[in-house]
Amino acid sequence: MSSEGFLKEMQTIGEKFLLKLQKLPKADPVEIVSFCVVLLFIVTVLVLMIIACSCCCYSCCSCDGHPEHRRRKTQVRPTA
Repeated sequence: MSSEGFLKEMQTIGEKFLLKLQKLPKADPVEIVSFCVVLLFIVTVLVLMIIACSCCCYSCCSCDGHPEHRRRKTQVRPTA
């Protein structure tokens, strides 16, 4: 997908989201609750992705900018 197509798709999604927000005060309670549940799910996924990425980056690169060298794995051999 080209960058123009991606931007157009994001704009379409944003317009649909704004339209949904504008209609929300007149909506029935079931629709409001379902919208909030979907919104909460999206926010939760984004927060968990941010936490996972920050933990991964922190384990690879320490705070002072020097990467930690991973310990060498030793191979375990069965005793004869």
